[in-house]
Amino acid sequence: MRHMRLNSLKALAIASVLGIGATVLSSANALDTRPGPDSDKQFLPIASYRIGAYAPAGVQIWAGRIDYYRYLNEVEGGINGVKIVWQECETEWTAEKGVECYERNKFGLNGAPVPSYFPNGAPAAYALSDRALQDKIPQVTLAYGRTEAADGTVFPYIFPVVLTFYSEASALINYIAQQEGGHDNLKGKKIVTLYHDSAYGRETIAPLKLLSEKYGFEDIQIPFADPGSEQSAQWRQIRQIKPDWVFIRTWGVSTPVAIKTAQRFGIPANRIIGDVWASSEEDVLPAGDAAKGYLALTPYPAGADFEIHKRLKQYIIDTGKSDLRDTKNFGSVYYNSGLVDAVIGVEAVRQAQKKFGNRPITGEEGQWGLENLDLDDARLKENGFHGLLQNLKLSCADHEGGGAVKVQQWDGAKWNLVSDWVHADRELLWPLIKTKSAAYAKEKGITPRDCSKEQ
Repeated sequence: MRHMRLNSLKALAIASVLGIGATVLSSANALDTRPGPDSDKQFLPIASYRIGAYAPAGVQIWAGRIDYYRYLNEVEGGINGVKIVWQECETEWTAEKGVECYERNKFGLNGAPVPSYFPNGAPAAYALSDRALQDKIPQVTLAYGRTEAADGTVFPYIFPVVLTFYSEASALINYIAQQEGGHDNLKGKKIVTLYHDSAYGRETIAPLKLLSEKYGFEDIQIPFADPGSEQSAQWRQIRQIKPDWVFIRTWGVSTPVAIKTAQRFGIPANRIIGDVWASSEEDVLPAGDAAKGYLALTPYPAGADFEIHKRLKQYIIDTGKSDLRDTKNFGSVYYNSGLVDAVIGVEAVRQAQKKFGNRPITGEEGQWGLENLDLDDARLKENGFHGLLQNLKLSCADHEGGGAVKVQQWDGAKWNLVSDWVHADRELLWPLIKTKSAAYAKEKGITPRDCSKEQ
């Protein structure tokens, strides 16, 4: 196993971004794919951010991922006997460093190939969109990234698995409908979305407009500027609107600021629902008592009572092998998100091995594994993730596969689940996704593939 941080390779990244040095990159790729000391292992790179504003989240995410890799290697003997190797590359959650890390890691490690790549940040994911197909290494963006990439006919190598922002919006409305006694009771309700004025924050505008037209609620969109450290004007406006529900699409410091400012303007926390990037302990603890009752959507709920945690506690936590700096974060939202990232990457390799053999998997083979991934209840019980990860079935055409969230509520000390899986109306959303992916295909000159011919 390997666990190390890498220095940035700026010259290589700049050459790639500018489209120069193609011969050098091609030659490096050829050299780096020669058999090496780790050719019998599977390389799962980690594009981390242990430095910068988002480090408190990052350190727990990587701990979850690394703890799972260690467990697989030491307890289960790897992935069907294939040991995992990994290394970290610090991105600081920026596009530039994210590209540098990708260029460094895509060649593999000492002969161990890369089956998929998790850019772990929207800036890097957008910057690397064209590289996935070019390099034939699938890019996995769990609960972020390009929503339209759910359409695998246009994006064969990008996988916004588990939850797109469109599905998040639909699941939100379905949960509110449950609380209001049914979708018919949504008519006339006022639902405000307070959103980070960025590509990330604006992703739910289109689906919420569609849903408001279908169910008759008033859809009110209010933006705030990055970083969101001052929101008085927005919450004064929200108070004047007298909303029934407020959906906050925040990230980082803007989340506790939103929660505290809402209390100051008399908006009860139990009528505020945070999106998946406003659903962690780090989002509510800085808000203090103002966060009591606050609700949040999540595709990876907090808690250490899932079967996988029992295994990790026995073999990794209690034996002092965890990557966590503080084991009180065992089972936190971000730790669990790292576990979910890890198991999806691992299960895609396991699926690919069914076709290509129990050996290390390449990017092209990893793409097949992802498109044939089918995690049902039986498999999730077997690998210990039942309840932590929803059923997930991907295909050539569908690169999301899940589309559900659980809703959790903060009691001042911990998160408590207040729902089972709440599913999005993906059939209703699909025409929006197809329209968006068709526009991308036209812009890039892409001919969508015929998935009826894929096996």
